[in-house]
Amino acid sequence: MKISMINYKLLLALLFILASWITFTVFWNSTKLWSALNLSISFHYWDNSTKSLFPKIPLIPLKSLTKTELRIKEIMEKLDQQIPPRPFNHVKTTSSATHSTATILNPRDTYCRGDQLDILLEMRDHLGHRKQYGGDFLRARMSSPALMAGASGKVTDFNNGTYLISFTLFWEGLVSLSLLLIHSSEGVSALWRARNQGYDRIIFIGQFVNGTSQVHSECGLILNTSAELCQYMDNDQEAFYCMRPQHIPCAALTHMYSKNKQVSYLSKQEKSLFERSNVGVEIMEKFNTISVSKCNKETVAMKEKCKPGMTATIPSGYVWRNTWNPVSCSLATVEMKECLRGKFIYLMGDSTIRQWMEYFKASINTLKLVDLHESGKLRHQLAVDLDRNIYIQWQKHCYPLIGSMTYSVKEIEYLTRAIDRTGGEKNTIVVISLGQHFRPFPIDVFIRRALNVHKAVQRLLLRSPDTTVIIKTENIREMYNDAERFSDFHGYIQYLIIKDIFQDLSVSIVDAWDITIAYGTNNVHPPQHVVRNQINILLNYIC
Repeated sequence: MKISMINYKLLLALLFILASWITFTVFWNSTKLWSALNLSISFHYWDNSTKSLFPKIPLIPLKSLTKTELRIKEIMEKLDQQIPPRPFNHVKTTSSATHSTATILNPRDTYCRGDQLDILLEMRDHLGHRKQYGGDFLRARMSSPALMAGASGKVTDFNNGTYLISFTLFWEGLVSLSLLLIHSSEGVSALWRARNQGYDRIIFIGQFVNGTSQVHSECGLILNTSAELCQYMDNDQEAFYCMRPQHIPCAALTHMYSKNKQVSYLSKQEKSLFERSNVGVEIMEKFNTISVSKCNKETVAMKEKCKPGMTATIPSGYVWRNTWNPVSCSLATVEMKECLRGKFIYLMGDSTIRQWMEYFKASINTLKLVDLHESGKLRHQLAVDLDRNIYIQWQKHCYPLIGSMTYSVKEIEYLTRAIDRTGGEKNTIVVISLGQHFRPFPIDVFIRRALNVHKAVQRLLLRSPDTTVIIKTENIREMYNDAERFSDFHGYIQYLIIKDIFQDLSVSIVDAWDITIAYGTNNVHPPQHVVRNQINILLNYIC
Protein backbone atom coordinates (compact mmCIF):
# COMPACT_ATOMS: atom_id res chain seq x y z
CA MET A 1 0.00 0.00 0.00
CA LYS A 2 2.88 2.30 0.92
CA ILE A 3 4.57 1.59 -2.39
CA SER A 4 1.38 2.28 -4.32
CA MET A 5 0.98 5.61 -2.51
CA ILE A 6 4.60 6.57 -3.31
CA ASN A 7 4.16 5.63 -6.99
CA TYR A 8 0.98 7.68 -7.12
CA LYS A 9 2.75 10.76 -5.70
CA LEU A 10 5.64 10.32 -8.11
CA LEU A 11 3.20 10.08 -11.00
CA LEU A 12 1.47 13.30 -9.89
CA ALA A 13 4.83 15.05 -9.61
CA LEU A 14 5.84 13.93 -13.09
CA LEU A 15 2.51 15.05 -14.53
CA PHE A 16 2.94 18.48 -12.83
CA ILE A 17 6.45 18.87 -14.26
CA LEU A 18 5.25 17.82 -17.71
CA ALA A 19 2.32 20.26 -17.60
CA SER A 20 4.62 23.08 -16.46
CA TRP A 21 7.09 22.37 -19.27
CA ILE A 22 4.32 22.32 -21.90
CA THR A 23 2.85 25.58 -20.55
CA PHE A 24 6.27 27.26 -20.57
CA THR A 25 7.04 26.07 -24.11
CA VAL A 26 3.71 27.24 -25.51
CA PHE A 27 4.04 30.62 -23.78
CA TRP A 28 7.62 31.18 -25.02
CA ASN A 29 6.81 30.24 -28.61
CA SER A 30 3.65 32.34 -28.65
CA THR A 31 5.65 35.32 -27.36
CA LYS A 32 8.14 34.94 -30.21
CA LEU A 33 5.31 34.67 -32.72
CA TRP A 34 3.70 37.83 -31.34
CA SER A 35 7.00 39.67 -31.62
CA ALA A 36 7.32 38.60 -35.24
CA LEU A 37 3.81 39.69 -36.14
CA ASN A 38 4.09 43.03 -34.36
CA LEU A 39 7.63 43.99 -35.33
CA SER A 40 6.82 47.63 -35.95
CA ILE A 41 5.27 47.97 -32.50
CA SER A 42 7.56 45.85 -30.35
CA PHE A 43 10.93 46.35 -32.09
CA HIS A 44 11.94 49.27 -29.89
CA TYR A 45 11.15 47.34 -26.68
CA TRP A 46 12.89 44.20 -27.96
CA ASP A 47 16.05 46.12 -28.84
CA ASN A 48 16.31 47.67 -25.37
CA SER A 49 15.38 44.60 -23.34
CA THR A 50 17.91 42.24 -24.93
CA LYS A 51 21.05 44.41 -25.14
CA SER A 52 22.97 42.37 -22.58
CA LEU A 53 21.87 39.01 -24.01
CA PHE A 54 22.41 39.34 -27.77
CA PRO A 55 24.97 41.40 -29.73
CA LYS A 56 23.52 44.05 -32.06
CA ILE A 57 23.84 42.98 -35.71
CA PRO A 58 23.85 45.95 -38.15
CA LEU A 59 21.45 45.77 -41.06
CA ILE A 60 23.39 45.46 -44.32
CA PRO A 61 21.75 47.15 -47.32
CA LEU A 62 21.33 45.05 -50.44
CA LYS A 63 23.65 47.46 -52.28
CA SER A 64 26.02 49.81 -50.48
CA LEU A 65 25.81 53.42 -51.59
CA THR A 66 28.89 54.81 -53.32
CA LYS A 67 30.69 57.85 -51.95
CA THR A 68 29.13 59.98 -54.71
CA GLU A 69 25.62 58.71 -53.96
CA LEU A 70 26.08 59.41 -50.24
CA ARG A 71 27.21 62.96 -51.03
CA ILE A 72 24.21 63.49 -53.36
CA LYS A 73 21.91 62.23 -50.59
CA GLU A 74 23.55 64.55 -48.05
CA ILE A 75 23.21 67.64 -50.27
CA MET A 76 19.59 66.84 -51.17
CA GLU A 77 18.63 66.30 -47.52
CA LYS A 78 20.20 69.65 -46.65
CA LEU A 79 18.26 71.37 -49.43
CA ASP A 80 14.99 69.68 -48.44
CA GLN A 81 15.45 71.12 -44.93
CA GLN A 82 16.03 74.59 -46.37
CA ILE A 83 13.00 74.39 -48.70
CA PRO A 84 10.19 72.79 -46.67
CA PRO A 85 6.68 72.18 -48.09
CA ARG A 86 4.46 75.29 -47.90
CA PRO A 87 0.95 74.15 -48.87
CA PHE A 88 -1.71 76.85 -49.26
CA ASN A 89 -5.47 76.87 -49.72
CA HIS A 90 -5.78 80.18 -51.52
CA VAL A 91 -3.45 82.54 -53.40
CA LYS A 92 -4.46 85.31 -50.99
CA THR A 93 -2.56 83.56 -48.16
CA THR A 94 0.72 83.63 -50.13
CA SER A 95 3.37 86.37 -49.94
CA SER A 96 2.37 89.72 -51.44
CA ALA A 97 4.83 92.39 -52.60
CA THR A 98 2.12 95.08 -52.41
CA HIS A 99 1.12 94.37 -48.81
CA SER A 100 4.63 93.79 -47.44
CA THR A 101 6.45 96.66 -45.73
CA ALA A 102 10.08 97.69 -46.19
CA THR A 103 11.58 100.18 -43.72
CA ILE A 104 15.00 101.84 -43.87
CA LEU A 105 16.76 101.39 -40.53
CA ASN A 106 18.29 104.60 -39.11
CA PRO A 107 17.35 106.72 -42.15
CA ARG A 108 19.39 109.83 -43.05
CA ASP A 109 19.05 112.67 -45.51
CA THR A 110 22.50 112.00 -46.97
CA TYR A 111 24.70 108.94 -46.91
CA CYS A 112 28.44 108.63 -47.40
CA ARG A 113 30.16 106.48 -49.98
CA GLY A 114 31.08 103.17 -48.36
CA ASP A 115 28.21 103.25 -45.85
CA GLN A 116 25.92 100.28 -45.39
CA LEU A 117 22.21 100.93 -45.76
CA ASP A 118 19.95 98.38 -44.07
CA ILE A 119 16.28 97.75 -44.76
CA LEU A 120 13.93 95.63 -42.65
CA LEU A 121 11.34 93.77 -44.70
CA GLU A 122 8.17 92.41 -43.10
CA MET A 123 6.51 89.99 -45.47
CA ARG A 124 2.70 89.89 -45.52
CA ASP A 125 0.14 87.94 -47.50
CA HIS A 126 -2.54 89.40 -49.81
CA LEU A 127 -4.87 89.76 -46.80
CA GLY A 128 -2.31 91.88 -44.95
CA HIS A 129 -1.43 89.20 -42.41
CA ARG A 130 2.20 88.90 -41.25
CA LYS A 131 3.96 85.83 -42.62
CA GLN A 132 5.31 83.51 -39.94
CA TYR A 133 7.98 81.81 -42.05
CA GLY A 134 10.60 82.77 -44.64
CA GLY A 135 11.75 81.18 -47.87
CA ASP A 136 10.66 83.89 -50.33
CA PHE A 137 12.93 84.25 -53.37
CA LEU A 138 13.99 87.91 -53.34
CA ARG A 139 16.40 89.92 -55.47
CA ALA A 140 17.90 93.14 -54.12
CA ARG A 141 19.64 95.61 -56.44
CA MET A 142 20.82 99.21 -56.31
CA SER A 143 21.47 101.25 -59.44
CA SER A 144 22.28 104.66 -60.91
CA PRO A 145 21.35 104.48 -64.62
CA ALA A 146 22.94 107.86 -65.41
CA LEU A 147 26.26 106.56 -64.07
CA MET A 148 25.80 103.10 -65.65
CA ALA A 149 26.23 101.74 -62.12
CA GLY A 150 24.67 98.80 -60.30
CA ALA A 151 25.22 96.25 -57.53
CA SER A 152 23.35 93.46 -55.81
CA GLY A 153 22.18 93.67 -52.21
CA LYS A 154 22.56 91.01 -49.53
CA VAL A 155 19.36 89.32 -48.30
CA THR A 156 19.30 87.74 -44.82
CA ASP A 157 16.29 85.50 -44.12
CA PHE A 158 15.35 85.22 -40.43
CA ASN A 159 12.88 82.40 -41.27
CA ASN A 160 10.02 84.16 -39.47
CA GLY A 161 8.65 86.38 -42.23
CA THR A 162 11.23 89.15 -41.73
CA TYR A 163 14.33 89.86 -43.81
CA LEU A 164 17.30 92.20 -43.56
CA ILE A 165 18.32 93.76 -46.88
CA SER A 166 21.83 95.25 -46.84
CA PHE A 167 23.28 97.55 -49.50
CA THR A 168 26.87 98.80 -49.59
CA LEU A 169 26.87 102.30 -51.10
CA PHE A 170 29.81 101.92 -53.49
CA TRP A 171 29.52 105.20 -55.44
CA GLU A 172 28.44 108.83 -55.11
CA GLY A 173 25.26 110.21 -56.64
CA LEU A 174 21.56 109.45 -56.65
CA VAL A 175 20.93 105.75 -56.06
CA SER A 176 17.70 103.84 -56.70
CA LEU A 177 16.89 100.80 -54.56
CA SER A 178 14.97 97.77 -55.80
CA LEU A 179 13.68 94.69 -54.01
CA LEU A 180 11.86 92.19 -56.19
CA LEU A 181 9.68 89.36 -54.95
CA ILE A 182 10.63 86.88 -57.68
CA HIS A 183 8.62 84.03 -56.13
CA SER A 184 6.71 83.70 -52.87
CA SER A 185 7.84 81.03 -50.41
CA GLU A 186 4.79 79.02 -51.47
CA GLY A 187 5.89 79.32 -55.11
CA VAL A 188 9.44 78.31 -54.19
CA SER A 189 8.16 75.23 -52.39
CA ALA A 190 5.96 74.28 -55.36
CA LEU A 191 8.86 74.71 -57.82
CA TRP A 192 11.15 72.59 -55.67
CA ARG A 193 8.62 69.77 -55.35
CA ALA A 194 7.71 69.87 -59.04
CA ARG A 195 11.34 69.93 -60.20
CA ASN A 196 12.19 66.74 -58.34
CA GLN A 197 9.10 64.86 -59.51
CA GLY A 198 9.86 64.13 -63.15
CA TYR A 199 12.42 63.92 -65.95
CA ASP A 200 10.00 64.38 -68.84
CA ARG A 201 9.51 68.15 -69.18
CA ILE A 202 11.94 68.00 -72.10
CA ILE A 203 11.75 65.36 -74.84
CA PHE A 204 14.96 64.45 -76.67
CA ILE A 205 14.71 63.09 -80.21
CA GLY A 206 17.67 61.03 -81.39
CA GLN A 207 18.50 60.55 -85.05
CA PHE A 208 19.88 57.15 -86.05
CA VAL A 209 21.49 56.40 -89.41
CA ASN A 210 20.08 53.41 -91.29
CA GLY A 211 22.03 53.16 -94.52
CA THR A 212 20.96 56.16 -96.57
CA SER A 213 17.86 56.88 -94.48
CA GLN A 214 17.36 58.28 -90.99
CA VAL A 215 15.24 56.97 -88.15
CA HIS A 216 14.12 59.07 -85.18
CA SER A 217 13.56 57.79 -81.67
CA GLU A 218 12.72 59.24 -78.26
CA CYS A 219 15.62 59.67 -75.84
CA GLY A 220 16.09 60.95 -72.30
CA LEU A 221 17.75 60.69 -68.91
CA ILE A 222 14.94 58.35 -67.83
CA LEU A 223 12.47 56.60 -70.14
CA ASN A 224 9.36 54.96 -68.70
CA THR A 225 8.83 52.28 -71.31
CA SER A 226 8.99 48.53 -71.73
CA ALA A 227 10.60 48.92 -75.16
CA GLU A 228 14.21 47.87 -75.75
CA LEU A 229 16.58 50.69 -74.84
CA CYS A 230 20.00 51.85 -75.94
CA GLN A 231 22.00 52.80 -72.87
CA TYR A 232 24.84 55.30 -73.21
CA MET A 233 26.67 54.95 -69.89
CA ASP A 234 29.70 56.97 -68.78
CA ASN A 235 32.43 55.69 -66.47
CA ASP A 236 30.97 57.87 -63.70
CA GLN A 237 27.61 56.09 -63.92
CA GLU A 238 25.87 58.93 -65.75
CA ALA A 239 23.46 57.46 -68.28
CA PHE A 240 21.39 58.58 -71.24
CA TYR A 241 18.86 56.37 -73.02
CA CYS A 242 17.17 56.08 -76.40
CA MET A 243 14.41 53.74 -77.48
CA ARG A 244 16.20 51.41 -79.84
CA PRO A 245 14.87 51.52 -83.41
CA GLN A 246 14.18 48.13 -84.92
CA HIS A 247 17.14 46.43 -86.62
CA ILE A 248 19.45 49.42 -85.98
CA PRO A 249 22.46 49.25 -83.63
CA CYS A 250 22.73 51.71 -80.74
CA ALA A 251 26.04 53.00 -82.12
CA ALA A 252 24.18 54.45 -85.13
CA LEU A 253 23.01 57.48 -83.08
CA THR A 254 24.38 60.59 -84.82
CA HIS A 255 22.26 63.67 -83.99
CA MET A 256 19.89 65.04 -81.37
CA TYR A 257 17.39 67.81 -80.78
CA SER A 258 14.88 68.53 -78.03
CA LYS A 259 11.46 70.07 -77.48
CA ASN A 260 9.25 70.92 -74.53
CA LYS A 261 6.69 68.34 -73.50
CA GLN A 262 3.23 69.50 -72.47
CA VAL A 263 3.56 68.22 -68.92
CA SER A 264 3.46 70.00 -65.58
CA TYR A 265 3.79 68.88 -61.98
CA LEU A 266 2.17 72.05 -60.65
CA SER A 267 -1.48 72.22 -59.62
CA LYS A 268 -3.78 74.79 -61.25
CA GLN A 269 -3.62 76.88 -58.08
CA GLU A 270 0.19 76.69 -57.97
CA LYS A 271 0.45 77.73 -61.63
CA SER A 272 -1.31 81.00 -60.80
CA LEU A 273 1.72 81.96 -58.67
CA PHE A 274 3.83 82.05 -61.83
CA GLU A 275 1.60 84.25 -63.96
CA ARG A 276 3.50 87.31 -65.17
CA SER A 277 1.72 89.63 -62.70
CA ASN A 278 2.97 87.53 -59.77
CA VAL A 279 6.64 87.17 -60.78
CA GLY A 280 9.34 89.75 -60.07
CA VAL A 281 7.03 92.26 -58.35
CA GLU A 282 8.65 95.38 -56.87
CA ILE A 283 8.29 95.71 -53.09
CA MET A 284 9.94 99.15 -52.73
CA GLU A 285 8.05 100.85 -55.56
CA LYS A 286 7.36 104.02 -53.56
CA PHE A 287 10.92 104.50 -52.30
CA ASN A 288 12.70 107.74 -53.14
CA THR A 289 16.26 107.79 -54.47
CA ILE A 290 19.09 107.86 -51.93
CA SER A 291 21.66 110.66 -52.05
CA VAL A 292 25.25 109.46 -51.56
CA SER A 293 28.16 111.87 -51.06
CA LYS A 294 31.93 111.50 -50.74
CA CYS A 295 31.88 113.02 -47.21
CA ASN A 296 35.63 113.85 -47.36
CA LYS A 297 36.53 110.47 -45.95
CA GLU A 298 40.13 109.28 -45.98
CA THR A 299 41.43 107.97 -49.27
CA VAL A 300 40.60 104.32 -49.70
CA ALA A 301 43.68 102.10 -49.64
CA MET A 302 44.78 100.62 -52.95
CA LYS A 303 43.53 97.08 -53.45
CA GLU A 304 45.82 94.34 -54.70
CA LYS A 305 45.39 92.99 -58.21
CA CYS A 306 42.87 90.19 -58.59
CA LYS A 307 44.41 86.72 -58.61
CA PRO A 308 43.20 83.14 -58.21
CA GLY A 309 42.17 81.94 -54.76
CA MET A 310 40.99 85.26 -53.28
CA THR A 311 38.23 85.22 -50.65
CA ALA A 312 34.73 85.74 -52.02
CA THR A 313 32.48 88.50 -50.66
CA ILE A 314 28.73 89.26 -50.81
CA PRO A 315 28.25 91.19 -53.01
CA SER A 316 31.37 90.26 -54.95
CA GLY A 317 31.57 93.65 -56.67
CA TYR A 318 29.74 96.47 -58.40
CA VAL A 319 29.36 98.06 -61.84
CA TRP A 320 30.42 101.69 -62.33
CA ARG A 321 30.55 103.38 -65.73
CA ASN A 322 29.65 100.00 -67.23
CA THR A 323 32.80 98.40 -65.78
CA TRP A 324 32.88 95.61 -63.20
CA ASN A 325 34.81 96.41 -59.99
CA PRO A 326 35.41 93.55 -57.51
CA VAL A 327 35.17 94.38 -53.81
CA SER A 328 38.26 92.51 -52.62
CA CYS A 329 40.73 93.31 -55.41
CA SER A 330 41.33 95.51 -58.44
CA LEU A 331 41.11 94.60 -62.12
CA ALA A 332 43.80 95.93 -64.42
CA THR A 333 43.29 96.70 -68.08
CA VAL A 334 44.98 93.82 -69.89
CA GLU A 335 46.14 93.74 -73.51
CA MET A 336 44.40 90.59 -74.67
CA LYS A 337 46.76 89.40 -77.42
CA GLU A 338 49.87 89.64 -75.27
CA CYS A 339 48.13 88.14 -72.26
CA LEU A 340 47.08 85.08 -74.26
CA ARG A 341 50.47 84.55 -75.90
CA GLY A 342 51.51 80.93 -75.43
CA LYS A 343 48.25 80.04 -73.67
CA PHE A 344 46.04 76.99 -74.19
CA ILE A 345 42.47 77.85 -73.19
CA TYR A 346 39.81 75.15 -72.93
CA LEU A 347 36.26 76.51 -72.63
CA MET A 348 33.89 73.74 -71.57
CA GLY A 349 30.15 73.90 -71.05
CA ASP A 350 27.03 75.60 -72.32
CA SER A 351 26.28 78.47 -74.70
CA THR A 352 27.04 81.11 -72.04
CA ILE A 353 30.71 80.08 -72.13
CA ARG A 354 30.49 79.79 -75.92
CA GLN A 355 29.84 83.55 -75.78
CA TRP A 356 33.40 83.86 -74.49
CA MET A 357 34.63 81.99 -77.56
CA GLU A 358 32.65 84.31 -79.83
CA TYR A 359 34.09 87.33 -78.02
CA PHE A 360 37.68 86.09 -78.42
CA LYS A 361 37.12 85.49 -82.14
CA ALA A 362 35.65 88.98 -82.60
CA SER A 363 38.33 90.75 -80.52
CA ILE A 364 41.53 89.06 -81.73
CA ASN A 365 41.78 89.57 -85.48
CA THR A 366 44.76 87.21 -85.77
CA LEU A 367 42.78 84.21 -84.53
CA LYS A 368 42.03 81.71 -87.29
CA LEU A 369 39.09 79.34 -87.00
CA VAL A 370 40.01 75.71 -87.66
CA ASP A 371 37.40 73.83 -89.71
CA LEU A 372 36.47 70.74 -87.68
CA HIS A 373 33.86 69.67 -90.24
CA GLU A 374 30.88 70.21 -87.95
CA SER A 375 27.93 72.55 -88.38
CA GLY A 376 25.44 74.38 -86.19
CA LYS A 377 25.80 76.57 -83.12
CA LEU A 378 26.67 73.63 -80.88
CA ARG A 379 29.60 72.50 -83.03
CA HIS A 380 33.00 72.04 -81.42
CA GLN A 381 35.06 75.22 -82.08
CA LEU A 382 38.83 75.72 -82.28
CA ALA A 383 40.69 78.97 -82.99
CA VAL A 384 44.47 79.46 -83.15
CA ASP A 385 47.02 82.22 -83.59
CA LEU A 386 50.14 80.40 -84.79
CA ASP A 387 52.42 83.44 -84.49
CA ARG A 388 51.60 83.97 -80.82
CA ASN A 389 50.95 80.28 -80.10
CA ILE A 390 47.41 80.96 -78.86
CA TYR A 391 45.03 78.00 -78.75
CA ILE A 392 41.37 78.48 -77.73
CA GLN A 393 38.69 75.83 -77.99
CA TRP A 394 35.07 75.46 -76.91
CA GLN A 395 33.21 72.21 -76.53
CA LYS A 396 29.68 71.57 -75.35
CA HIS A 397 28.90 69.53 -72.28
CA CYS A 398 27.11 66.21 -72.58
CA TYR A 399 23.44 65.38 -71.96
CA PRO A 400 21.19 67.00 -70.95
CA LEU A 401 21.79 69.47 -73.78
CA ILE A 402 18.63 71.32 -74.77
CA GLY A 403 18.33 72.65 -78.32
CA SER A 404 15.52 72.91 -80.84
CA MET A 405 18.08 72.87 -83.66
CA THR A 406 19.60 69.48 -84.50
CA TYR A 407 23.16 69.03 -83.24
CA SER A 408 25.74 66.29 -83.79
CA VAL A 409 26.47 63.80 -81.00
CA LYS A 410 29.08 61.80 -82.91
CA GLU A 411 31.88 63.18 -80.75
CA ILE A 412 29.89 64.26 -77.70
CA GLU A 413 31.53 63.44 -74.38
CA TYR A 414 31.15 64.20 -70.70
CA LEU A 415 33.37 67.03 -69.50
CA THR A 416 35.02 64.69 -67.02
CA ARG A 417 36.53 62.76 -69.95
CA ALA A 418 37.70 65.98 -71.63
CA ILE A 419 39.32 67.14 -68.38
CA ASP A 420 40.98 63.74 -67.92
CA ARG A 421 42.49 64.07 -71.42
CA THR A 422 43.94 67.50 -70.58
CA GLY A 423 47.63 67.31 -69.71
CA GLY A 424 47.73 70.67 -67.99
CA GLU A 425 50.65 72.97 -67.08
CA LYS A 426 51.19 76.63 -66.16
CA ASN A 427 50.00 77.93 -69.56
CA THR A 428 46.88 75.76 -69.62
CA ILE A 429 43.59 77.34 -68.54
CA VAL A 430 40.39 75.32 -68.14
CA VAL A 431 37.11 77.25 -67.83
CA ILE A 432 33.95 75.31 -66.94
CA SER A 433 30.33 76.48 -67.00
CA LEU A 434 27.35 74.26 -66.12
CA GLY A 435 23.77 74.98 -65.19
CA GLN A 436 21.22 76.35 -67.66
CA HIS A 437 20.48 73.01 -69.38
CA PHE A 438 20.02 71.24 -66.03
CA ARG A 439 17.27 73.49 -64.67
CA PRO A 440 14.31 71.47 -66.06
CA PHE A 441 15.52 68.22 -64.45
CA PRO A 442 15.59 66.86 -60.88
CA ILE A 443 18.43 68.38 -58.86
CA ASP A 444 20.24 65.06 -58.34
CA VAL A 445 21.22 65.15 -62.05
CA PHE A 446 23.06 68.44 -61.55
CA ILE A 447 24.62 67.43 -58.22
CA ARG A 448 26.00 64.20 -59.72
CA ARG A 449 27.47 66.09 -62.70
CA ALA A 450 29.05 68.74 -60.46
CA LEU A 451 30.58 66.06 -58.20
CA ASN A 452 31.99 64.16 -61.18
CA VAL A 453 33.50 67.32 -62.67
CA HIS A 454 34.94 68.12 -59.22
CA LYS A 455 36.67 64.71 -59.14
CA ALA A 456 38.07 65.23 -62.65
CA VAL A 457 39.41 68.69 -61.71
CA GLN A 458 40.92 67.17 -58.57
CA ARG A 459 42.76 64.60 -60.70
CA LEU A 460 43.95 67.34 -63.09
CA LEU A 461 45.35 69.46 -60.26
CA LEU A 462 47.09 66.44 -58.72
CA ARG A 463 49.02 65.69 -61.91
CA SER A 464 49.42 69.34 -62.99
CA PRO A 465 49.05 71.70 -60.00
CA ASP A 466 50.13 74.73 -62.09
CA THR A 467 47.02 74.47 -64.28
CA THR A 468 44.53 77.32 -63.85
CA VAL A 469 40.95 76.10 -63.41
CA ILE A 470 38.10 78.61 -63.43
CA ILE A 471 34.43 77.98 -62.73
CA LYS A 472 32.03 80.42 -64.36
CA THR A 473 28.71 80.39 -62.52
CA GLU A 474 25.33 80.77 -64.22
CA ASN A 475 23.94 84.02 -65.59
CA ILE A 476 20.52 85.15 -64.43
CA ARG A 477 18.00 84.88 -67.25
CA GLU A 478 14.61 86.08 -68.50
CA MET A 479 12.28 86.43 -65.52
CA TYR A 480 8.94 85.57 -67.09
CA ASN A 481 9.98 82.61 -69.24
CA ASP A 482 8.50 79.24 -68.16
CA ALA A 483 9.20 79.26 -64.42
CA GLU A 484 8.63 75.54 -63.91
CA ARG A 485 11.46 74.68 -66.30
CA PHE A 486 13.81 77.65 -66.22
CA SER A 487 13.19 79.86 -63.17
CA ASP A 488 16.22 81.61 -61.70
CA PHE A 489 15.28 79.92 -58.43
CA HIS A 490 16.51 76.65 -59.99
CA GLY A 491 19.66 78.46 -61.11
CA TYR A 492 20.23 79.97 -57.67
CA ILE A 493 20.12 76.53 -56.02
CA GLN A 494 22.66 75.26 -58.58
CA TYR A 495 24.81 78.36 -57.96
CA LEU A 496 24.95 77.53 -54.24
CA ILE A 497 25.71 73.86 -54.98
CA ILE A 498 28.63 74.74 -57.27
CA LYS A 499 30.16 77.08 -54.69
CA ASP A 500 29.78 74.45 -51.98
CA ILE A 501 31.20 71.52 -53.98
CA PHE A 502 34.26 73.35 -55.35
CA GLN A 503 35.23 75.27 -52.21
CA ASP A 504 37.90 72.71 -51.24
CA LEU A 505 39.80 72.94 -54.54
CA SER A 506 42.29 75.53 -55.74
CA VAL A 507 39.95 76.91 -58.41
CA SER A 508 38.87 80.46 -59.18
CA ILE A 509 35.29 81.65 -59.58
CA VAL A 510 33.93 84.11 -62.11
CA ASP A 511 30.74 85.05 -60.26
CA ALA A 512 28.56 85.57 -63.32
CA TRP A 513 25.45 85.30 -61.12
CA ASP A 514 26.34 88.40 -59.11
CA ILE A 515 27.76 90.21 -62.14
CA THR A 516 24.57 89.81 -64.19
CA ILE A 517 22.40 90.91 -61.24
CA ALA A 518 24.56 94.04 -60.90
CA TYR A 519 24.18 94.79 -64.62
CA GLY A 520 20.46 93.99 -64.43
CA THR A 521 20.56 92.06 -67.70
CA ASN A 522 17.88 89.36 -67.11
CA ASN A 523 19.10 87.62 -70.25
CA VAL A 524 20.60 84.14 -70.42
CA HIS A 525 22.97 85.53 -73.07
CA PRO A 526 23.96 88.97 -71.74
CA PRO A 527 25.21 91.73 -74.07
CA GLN A 528 28.82 92.05 -75.20
CA HIS A 529 29.89 94.58 -72.57
CA VAL A 530 28.92 92.13 -69.80
CA VAL A 531 30.78 89.26 -71.50
CA ARG A 532 33.81 91.56 -71.90
CA ASN A 533 33.87 92.25 -68.17
CA GLN A 534 33.56 88.55 -67.34
CA ILE A 535 36.52 87.81 -69.62
CA ASN A 536 38.53 90.65 -68.05
CA ILE A 537 38.42 88.74 -64.76
CA LEU A 538 39.85 85.69 -66.56
CA LEU A 539 42.65 87.81 -68.08
CA ASN A 540 43.57 89.21 -64.66
CA TYR A 541 43.68 85.69 -63.21
CA ILE A 542 46.12 84.40 -65.84
CA CYS A 543 48.33 87.45 -66.63
